[in-house]
Amino acid sequence: MNTTQTNPALITEPESVKDDSFFRRLYTGEGGINIVGKRKRWYQIAVAIIVVAFAAMLIRGFSFGIDFEGGTKMTMPPASVTTEQAEEVFTEATGVKPELVQIIGSGEGRILEITSEKLTQDEINSARIALNDAFKPVDVQGQQTPDAIGDSTVSESWGSSITNRMLLAAVVFLGLVFIYITIHFERDMAIAAILALVVDAIVIMGIYALIGLDVTPATIIGLLTVLSFSLYDTVVVFDKVDENTAGYRSSTRRSYAELVNLAVNQTIMRSINTTVSTLLPILALMVIAVGMLGVGTLKDLALVQLIGIIQGTFSSIFLASSLLVSLKSRQREYRKHDEAVLSARAKASEGAGSGTDSATTDVAEGSGSKEPSASEMEQSTPKRTVTTPKLEGDEDKPLSWRPGQ
Repeated sequence: MNTTQTNPALITEPESVKDDSFFRRLYTGEGGINIVGKRKRWYQIAVAIIVVAFAAMLIRGFSFGIDFEGGTKMTMPPASVTTEQAEEVFTEATGVKPELVQIIGSGEGRILEITSEKLTQDEINSARIALNDAFKPVDVQGQQTPDAIGDSTVSESWGSSITNRMLLAAVVFLGLVFIYITIHFERDMAIAAILALVVDAIVIMGIYALIGLDVTPATIIGLLTVLSFSLYDTVVVFDKVDENTAGYRSSTRRSYAELVNLAVNQTIMRSINTTVSTLLPILALMVIAVGMLGVGTLKDLALVQLIGIIQGTFSSIFLASSLLVSLKSRQREYRKHDEAVLSARAKASEGAGSGTDSATTDVAEGSGSKEPSASEMEQSTPKRTVTTPKLEGDEDKPLSWRPGQ
């Protein structure tokens, strides 16, 4: 009996899968979705988005919060005060136009926030007295007092320190990621993963600049969080790539690009499920932050995570694996293996009278080869014929047979 087993990493899409729907193939991970083979298209999309992101950052710039630029923030219970009324009173008392006046929270937890450039202590006292005289705010005990109006001031040097620490944290994060993936997998995978993370960061920052969203410490925390999510998704794909490509040089059945494309197909549904299950609580957080508590730290944190997870899923599926294949295709040993795969397919197709053009495209683009159908496998499998010896005997006696008789 033949006990040889086929390596699962080299199994491609069966012929019967061709008739399956796109969503069925997506769900089962049986392959047939040419992701790596269309990497030039993903590069073009990524480059176009990056150009728009850089243009937004250069032209519109960022809207930094008080923690980065420095300034003064005054708060008080809003009661029936509108933001327009508060802005007018504040401007008349200080001679400074506030940068932002907003009401956050809901119900009894509502708070009026006035953010402006850094004020002197005399200007803060003038603003407190004017706001107290105009709106009569009450404290938590229900008593009307100027102390119900709070204030906080952040210096420019403190904001600069926060910015420097943010940049240092990003550099350390990327450095540790590169070292980990290089040790656990290989250098090319680390380079591809870092490039995908850089694209994620550029796109997220570009969206913030384009829309004019405030950049706060919560935004930076959320950015590092979504970069970690994107890295996790990329590592899952690369782990499957590492499994599929183990010992691939000993076989001429598939090229490296085809094995990577197979790995992406096998993990794409997991990536989608992870993304959906992660987005649901973030959307719930958005509803709570905006609908119930108003804009604030929760909104900043949830918004950057919402944008980043969607972008991270795109980069881990379409960019990271494609970048890996592009890096490998520049190396001689991988090109030699592609040539060996082409040669093997050319010899196999000579009997059928087909050319090698389609094989050349499959190997270069990573779209994958075809697996023999079940009927073809049955015809090509050697069969063993067993002959039963003729038994003789009297009709009234049981028939018997022993070896050697």
